[in-house]
Amino acid sequence: MSVVFDDHLLRDVLSGDVSRDLARSLTGTGHATTNLYLYRLSRSVVAAAGGALTGSWSHEERTALGRRLVNLPDEIAVVPMRELTLRMAEIASAYRVSTLGAEAVAAAEHLGASLCVWEGDDGPGIRAAAKAVSVAYRTVTR
Repeated sequence: MSVVFDDHLLRDVLSGDVSRDLARSLTGTGHATTNLYLYRLSRSVVAAAGGALTGSWSHEERTALGRRLVNLPDEIAVVPMRELTLRMAEIASAYRVSTLGAEAVAAAEHLGASLCVWEGDDGPGIRAAAKAVSVAYRTVTR
């Protein structure tokens, strides 16, 4: 089964800082993320003003991560937004999730994947939406 991971976990994969918990989630699976997770991480690379993603990173570390984001490895899929928008709207309408949450659940559903998020980003809305549409959901520790 594939796994869709959030911006924190994408950062960890691209920087080679993979915890044992994350490594277990990635073993033998296809990897994917979403457009909005990719954007949120890119924004943090550009303007890391003390945020949880890259706020403690040096300029050099953020620049290196930015290069990896621009040249995202082929083994990390990003489902085109146009393939998800209607389903995202349905999910957002039916469940209390943000656009980002709706995209994550829709992408995982579209790929037949599980959705893995950093435990610090775990929320009841996205968890409930994933459960309601039968998307496996798990949190990952760092």
